[in-house]
Amino acid sequence: MLKRPAKRQQSPWLIHFFQRARVEDSAQTVPAREYLERCPASVRAKLLAVVKAVADAPPPMFSGGGKWEAMHDEMAGFYEIRADGPQRRHYRLFCVLERDGAQLGLDGPSLVLITGMDKGFRTTFTKADYEAVRKLGEEYRSRNPRSVVE
Repeated sequence: MLKRPAKRQQSPWLIHFFQRARVEDSAQTVPAREYLERCPASVRAKLLAVVKAVADAPPPMFSGGGKWEAMHDEMAGFYEIRADGPQRRHYRLFCVLERDGAQLGLDGPSLVLITGMDKGFRTTFTKADYEAVRKLGEEYRSRNPRSVVE
């Protein structure tokens, strides 16, 4: 009987929150953290559970099951963590992956939470909504080392 090669154990990825730079925002806000604080507690718990599951998998091995999705078209390069909440609302947390995080001041491969938004059941975000997410992502990517907090 042939033995299967041992599955290579990968370390969990680090989790960081993007922090805005003082030149862009004098308060140096942390958009994803502020978004999560505004979410109902049950939704926040769901979103953070997916964040942890993705980081622990780690991301290349995680199958989303509708809760973790790679975005496409204008949003390529972003990932979306999804949760449904009370009052028929959809909650979304937008993230980026930094496979080469050690080269960017992140101490290793990282899942970086950029911002979040919510919307009514069966509605869509506008182009302006997605543009706001992309602008924050561009701000995040413009700095090396990356501007993050844990």
